[in-house]
Amino acid sequence: MNFFEHQDQARRNTTKLLLLFGLSIAVMIAAFYGVAIAILFTQSAPKLGGQGVLWRPGVLFWVTSGTLAFMVVGSSTKMAQLSQGGHSLAKGLGGRELNPLTDDPDEQRLINVVSEMALASGTPIPAMYLLDDEPGINAFAAGHTADKAVIGVTRGCLEQLNRDELQGVIGHEFSHILNGDMGLNLKLIGVIHGLLLIYIAGRMVLRLSCYSDGSSRRSKDDKGAGAVLAAALAMVVIGYLGVLCGRLIKSAVSREREFLADASAVQFTRNPEGLTGALRKIGQISAGSTMVSPMAETASHLLFGEANGYLSFFGDWFATHPPVGERLRRLGQVPIPQGSSSTMAKASTLNSPEESLVMGLHGGTSTAVQKETAAIASPDPSQFVTAIGTTDARRLEQVRSLLNQLPAEIKLALQDPTAAAEVVYALLVRTKPALQTQQIEYLSNTYGPDCRKRVGQIYNQVRALKPGQDLLLLEALVPALQQLDPDAGRKFIQTAQALSQPGGRLLPSNYPLQLILRKRLSSNSGQPSTISDINDLWSDALVVLALLARVGHPRPEDALYAFKLGLSQLPGAKMQTSPNQLPPVNSADINTSLSRLEQAAPKLKQTIVDACAHTVLADNDVTSAEMGLLRAVVITLDCPAPPFLT
Repeated sequence: MNFFEHQDQARRNTTKLLLLFGLSIAVMIAAFYGVAIAILFTQSAPKLGGQGVLWRPGVLFWVTSGTLAFMVVGSSTKMAQLSQGGHSLAKGLGGRELNPLTDDPDEQRLINVVSEMALASGTPIPAMYLLDDEPGINAFAAGHTADKAVIGVTRGCLEQLNRDELQGVIGHEFSHILNGDMGLNLKLIGVIHGLLLIYIAGRMVLRLSCYSDGSSRRSKDDKGAGAVLAAALAMVVIGYLGVLCGRLIKSAVSREREFLADASAVQFTRNPEGLTGALRKIGQISAGSTMVSPMAETASHLLFGEANGYLSFFGDWFATHPPVGERLRRLGQVPIPQGSSSTMAKASTLNSPEESLVMGLHGGTSTAVQKETAAIASPDPSQFVTAIGTTDARRLEQVRSLLNQLPAEIKLALQDPTAAAEVVYALLVRTKPALQTQQIEYLSNTYGPDCRKRVGQIYNQVRALKPGQDLLLLEALVPALQQLDPDAGRKFIQTAQALSQPGGRLLPSNYPLQLILRKRLSSNSGQPSTISDINDLWSDALVVLALLARVGHPRPEDALYAFKLGLSQLPGAKMQTSPNQLPPVNSADINTSLSRLEQAAPKLKQTIVDACAHTVLADNDVTSAEMGLLRAVVITLDCPAPPFLT
């Protein structure tokens, strides 16, 4: 199953969740209706009789309205609290957001591991939270979209796990990010809270009823008090049954996805000993994977390990995770990608702590993997599409190698917002003298001669990067750029746009960088994937394919061939009139079309990405400029495209 199929399955699982939720509501309404009829019968027995006593449309209406009101209020309130996505959830669990400038070695090791995994998989580097008060081994990934994801780990993870084991846990969490699990997890929290609110309200009414003084009531009042007490008891009992149903749904949805995430982590790292070591340590330490936060039960289904130790009394019925032994057994059956060996795992494990803290970046690489770190050849279209939403140990090592080999000044920029902006400016400065003069003068006029001097010093260093590494460096700079204050951030965006199009003319070589910046620094959470008919996006696909065809195909006939080859991969292409020449495009049209293509449903988006790949790879002679633009376009469409480094 590839990235797009996982996204499509996540949408189907959401539909199933809503259906199961609706079924639970229907059962609860029926139960409440039965209680209401029973109360009416006991309160007015002499007056009631015949078949009409069991069918009361008015009673059903009020019972249904009241139940739905509780559900809507409970779910919408919780979803409003989670509007910030992973950030609000992490803070609710007691998390503290990590500062990239931290000098704590354990925290820096976590930042390194997460950054490497993100860069190697083509996802934005997520914000990281540490749950300081949690001694158990646990972690989570949360957020509405991959662009807004956060990763949190417990203090126990940092203190108990070595680097390989921590990487295995982080690989597991990245699987949830890439497989579209996070949005479903947040929906589950809202749904369960809607069921829980009925139980909470029933307990409140029951408590008030027990504390009220009924000694002076008349018999008629006693009957009314009895009805209230019966209704409160019904809310507690039926509400708790609803909560149990919700837990069953949550557990059933979560357990199978945990097996998939475990297998994906092994595929990502090519090191099964890392993840299995982390799971074994859960069984070895007294805290295990349990958590003390009051919100742990609410978020139990999105954690790495079982957080509710007290539920073991009920067996696996309410467990959100499979037993550790079963997870270890299944991991023993996961096929390991070719080229892996126990030597690689041992070499990586034996790295000293200092080796992972070179200038705040991983400095050591295992010798066994280093031998395998060769250039990645340009893929064919099917390989490119298959690679979306995944990574492997070779890319991880390439990312580590690149970060380790960066000049000291650029390494420091990864943790300094102002310096990071200046590195981006250096990446955007072109080699052509006339263009370079315009760009440097703009920098000098905007920031002064000191900035111009610093960018000039950085310029020669970034020009030494290998093909494809400029985009990787840009993405590594994003966390620092996100720390710019609002005014400095707006000024940075304006400067980057001006450098990308000096004199108002967009430079094709800078366009991939501009696309990545716009995507990663945008405050928008992405467009909903709702369009499933290619006819609604046909003209937009033409614009993007025309752009891709023009890059790397200097001869018009070659560009037209690549354009038509890409079009032929789209569904219903034979029913459309194929242009006999490349349509003209401009930056405004491209940006508009990319925004619309972002709304394609997962399976349709897969065909669009496939068409883009066929267009770029039509001549089997792919330049770094072509691959960079292809990656930037695909990332803009909310697809995590890993780097194909040379």
